[in-house]
Amino acid sequence: MVSRVQPSTMSNFVKVLLLLVGTLSTLLSSQLATAQELTATVDRNELAINETFTLTLRYSGSQSGGQPDFDLLEQDFEILSRQQSNQYRVFNGRAESFVEWTVALAPLKEGKLFVPSLHLHGQVSDAIPITVNKAGQSPSGNNRQAFLEVELDKDKLHVQEQLLVKVRLYTTVGLHDIAADPLQIPGAHIEKVDEQRYERQINGVGHAVYELTYAVFPESSGELQIPPLNYIAVTGRRDPFSLFNRNAQRIRLRSEARTIQVEPKPESYSGSHWLPAASLGLVQSWSKDPEEFKVGEPITRIITLRAEGLRAAQLPPLPKLNVEGLKTYPDQPQQEDSPGTSGITGSRIETTAIVATKPGDYQLPPITITWWDTKTGRQRATQLPAFRFRVTGAPVIDSATPGANLPGEPTVTPAAQEVEPGFWQKVAIAAIASHLLWIIYFFYTRKNETLGDKGKQGRRAQNPMDSEYLTELTKNGSPQEIQAALRQWVGLRWPEVRTLSLESAAQQLGIPELAQAVEMLHSAIYKAPPKPLNRRQLQILTERLPHIEDKTAASQTEALPSLFSG
Repeated sequence: MVSRVQPSTMSNFVKVLLLLVGTLSTLLSSQLATAQELTATVDRNELAINETFTLTLRYSGSQSGGQPDFDLLEQDFEILSRQQSNQYRVFNGRAESFVEWTVALAPLKEGKLFVPSLHLHGQVSDAIPITVNKAGQSPSGNNRQAFLEVELDKDKLHVQEQLLVKVRLYTTVGLHDIAADPLQIPGAHIEKVDEQRYERQINGVGHAVYELTYAVFPESSGELQIPPLNYIAVTGRRDPFSLFNRNAQRIRLRSEARTIQVEPKPESYSGSHWLPAASLGLVQSWSKDPEEFKVGEPITRIITLRAEGLRAAQLPPLPKLNVEGLKTYPDQPQQEDSPGTSGITGSRIETTAIVATKPGDYQLPPITITWWDTKTGRQRATQLPAFRFRVTGAPVIDSATPGANLPGEPTVTPAAQEVEPGFWQKVAIAAIASHLLWIIYFFYTRKNETLGDKGKQGRRAQNPMDSEYLTELTKNGSPQEIQAALRQWVGLRWPEVRTLSLESAAQQLGIPELAQAVEMLHSAIYKAPPKPLNRRQLQILTERLPHIEDKTAASQTEALPSLFSG
């Protein structure tokens, strides 16, 4: 007998079955939701070493606060930026809320890498594989929005030769806050010489270009390693009215490493100094027309040594000038480096004051500099030709200090003659007589000290024998005026040295204070540029001279008996 299920019983069975299915679905969806409370995604899984990608991490659990340990990413990636947002939305009548982190990452090495699993409130995200290729080998390499390019101006070079390294940043999007690693190469001297911004078309697409040029001077031969350079910039337009600039994104760019061979100095090079340069020149100039060169008048010779592709510190000193009849006073050389698009141009400027001690025809010897032409790869020599000129005027007695005689005072040329017996006796008598006159004059001036300051200054101006007049002149007088007054003062007190220059007179008299004063005046008059005169020190020296003169006179008086004996 077949039993039949009643409709009411069937209806109850279906209801129970649907209830079980609904319960299972709810449990399954609850488990799936729980399993996916923390999810991680990337915008691309394959890129080049000099490109970046974005990691998005979302947490939709019920717990609030806290954040994942992002330090786990730094093992294989550099964190360029990180942003956090809290979102709430309604989809198909269902409300949901979650916390989302957006992280910009740059790979630190090539190969197969993994974005590690991250943890938050007991939830774990999945690890994500990342493939990192060499620079420019990414499938999206032709469509990159920004990339770096490194260019060298030569394939090989010699030691200490200039190498130009150009680093170019190309971009098709707006970049700002650009930060770049400085170029550092062990065993090389580096200077940034140029910075430019321009536009360039690549495959019909306009690119903004930011170019830096470095001059590199390797200090030893062998392989020169140019390391990769890292650039970090922010994309998008800067919004001054926004505190967060959510649309901006930091990116990191990385250039390729380069290697270049550095060769030693060629064995065939015969120069005394190794000078690898693109060009080298010598230029001579004068402070005035050498055709007007006169005895005792200083003239300044300026020689400039300039080399393209060398630093000023690499340039050698020029040969010293040693010509009979010419007294030279060289100044400190000046060194200058001029950077530009072609690198560094070094200059060495040597200035020499020349004073002729006798008339005649002179010739300055040629100056030859041997150097290595980096453009042609051969040795060359640059020469400054010999220079001829004529000096007019009367000769100076002592070439040690030319031009020291007073203006308008005739230059005395000693005649070669035999010294008669009794010559030194006459000199001694003249010296004693001059000192007696000086003593009489001294008491005379002391007697009139009660006169006013104005009258006293007038008498000093008319009496160069007065040491106080000389001291006053050191305060406001020109170096030439002080030298003339000192020359008169010395000549009147020691007639035996009247025909000598101040420097020789100081040496013969053995007065170091006088020698020091003469040297200070000499530097202020004949050096180019003139050395500033230390008036306070010169005043102290001139104030000592009268006392030193008394000691000298006393020593000469004691020596008189021996002069007259025999």
